[in-house]
Amino acid sequence: MVQDGLQAQEQGNECKQAQTQDQMQDQIQEQTQNQDELALLLHEIGKRFEVDFKPLTFNGSVFQVLDVNNMCQYLDRLVQTKALKNPLKDLPLWAKIWPGSFVLETYLRKKVECAGKTLLELGAGCGILSILASRLGFSRIIASDVEDMALLFARANVLKNHLQERIDVRRIDVTRPGVCPGLATNIDVIVASEILYLDDLHQPLLNFLERHLAKDGQAVFCTDMARRKPHFAKKAAKRFTVSELYLPGSFTNDEGEEQKRLYSLCIVQKKA
Repeated sequence: MVQDGLQAQEQGNECKQAQTQDQMQDQIQEQTQNQDELALLLHEIGKRFEVDFKPLTFNGSVFQVLDVNNMCQYLDRLVQTKALKNPLKDLPLWAKIWPGSFVLETYLRKKVECAGKTLLELGAGCGILSILASRLGFSRIIASDVEDMALLFARANVLKNHLQERIDVRRIDVTRPGVCPGLATNIDVIVASEILYLDDLHQPLLNFLERHLAKDGQAVFCTDMARRKPHFAKKAAKRFTVSELYLPGSFTNDEGEEQKRLYSLCIVQKKA
């Protein structure tokens, strides 16, 4: 019986070793696939931009974020080829790291119970806010945009920081009528930084919140006070409970000087 017990133990150990080896092989295969996908994304991005990953430090964490090295040349080419019809739509504003993303992260960290909740970022651009929010305990994060190149940048940043298990990157157009295919209709938190500058987007945004925001959820729109849109809050108040919060933020200009700004956070919740 002792011998039978030893044999059973050995077989159990061999089974565990086989499972461990299988898991390691799966991990290696997944890592290889992620590396291959990142290489393909960088190749596609490289057709238009010269980029490098550069460190971004925030609250003790360091992330690797794509930075465009030839932005000036790219903008000059837009002007020379007369491709710049509408600056608000044609400029690669999604490539900029907006200070509002850091302000929103601060709000989420200090004011919102994030653990186990779902987060959707609209107009995510290169996905900075979603990446920062990955440390806050959300069960699922979706970084969305309508610009194809922005989605490439966001996905590359997610893969580079090994956050593909936490952050989904997908195209979401809030102007599309009806429920967005495959998107939950009970999202806990919806956030966006600097997207209220387009007045034509206000009504579609509110319609989107009606369809996809959870009954006890909230949407938060962060805007530099210099670009604040009070009429959005007034329009939202007809259908939602609206409050406004002001938080300071800062950024470094091209000369390396720190600039301090005040930001408006428009907080929208479904009425009970």
